[in-house]
Amino acid sequence: MRLTLPTILTLFRILLLPVMVVVFYLPFRGANLAAAAIFIAAALTDWLDGWIARRYGLTSAFGAFLDPVADKLMVAVTLFLLVQQNPTPMLAVTSAVIVGREISISALREWMAEIGQRTRVRVALVGKVKTVVQMVALVVLLHQHDFSELRLYRIGEYLLVGAAILTIYSAFVYVRAAWPVLRDHQ
Repeated sequence: MRLTLPTILTLFRILLLPVMVVVFYLPFRGANLAAAAIFIAAALTDWLDGWIARRYGLTSAFGAFLDPVADKLMVAVTLFLLVQQNPTPMLAVTSAVIVGREISISALREWMAEIGQRTRVRVALVGKVKTVVQMVALVVLLHQHDFSELRLYRIGEYLLVGAAILTIYSAFVYVRAAWPVLRDHQ
């Protein structure tokens, strides 16, 4: 297996996760800002690896497998950190919805690929919008600070609820697209 630049960027994104976790817990002023910056760097590599792969024809089966795994790990680990730090019912429920959807839709995509129907559940626009809202929410929540009159953390919570709603809707879109195949393979 030859590692392409997009796959190396994806592996780098996975390696940033334990770094973000350690920085998140370090007892220094600005650790939360540093953790948010690491998350942003990881999110940017997510965009960059896809762009490079498509632009320069550097796609690979391993990269196609690894990229969504890295995305799910990044989101799940960050949500776990945030819920552990601020264990509110709202944050726990939205995190459970997001992680549960990610696992379920990943399983659906895997099964659809196994039976040769992967194109029915390819990424839709609503999934991309959900990802952007989710990433912005997570950065804001990792940052953890409000600015004078701007309740930034509360905005992050609202964005995460919005991401959870989009998560449910996008799951519905994927299941609806797969439904004819699911119905026929009972």
